[in-house]
Amino acid sequence: MAFPLPGSKGGQTESMKLIAVTEENWLEAASLSVKAHQKGYVAPAVGILARGYVYRDCNAKIHAFEQDGVIVGMALVREFTDEPMGYDLQQFMVDGRYQNRGYGTQALRLILDELRKENHYGHVELCVKKADTEAIRLYEKSGFVDSGYVDEDLPDSLNMICDLHGGDRR
Repeated sequence: MAFPLPGSKGGQTESMKLIAVTEENWLEAASLSVKAHQKGYVAPAVGILARGYVYRDCNAKIHAFEQDGVIVGMALVREFTDEPMGYDLQQFMVDGRYQNRGYGTQALRLILDELRKENHYGHVELCVKKADTEAIRLYEKSGFVDSGYVDEDLPDSLNMICDLHGGDRR
């Protein structure tokens, strides 16, 4: 299924926005895919949608990112239900066709702003493969730092945290 490229509406561009994945747009969201070298870092789009369902008891939300009427990426955010309670950002992805345009930075900013407004927790955590240097740069630019936590089941991963209210919560 082919979808139009963002920015192809006669020079006018809309700003990025977060949208719900619905009955009308889920096939577009499910068609997203990262570049070949990134496939070991993130689940396929359909897997992200499935995780949203599986984690529904953790208030999971799938955030699709729309630019110029086209879904360019998505992420899963859920709540930790045990200590330390907080938000868990999982499976953040921008389709390979739309990378290196600032969409990831914009989408992550929107997600963090939404979580600040929601204000259930003071921080967001994520786990990223150490080899995924592009993602680590994006997260650091957005305020994430190494949490210092090492998951012995995932020694090749870095756990990062972002204080939603500006302080360093390590």
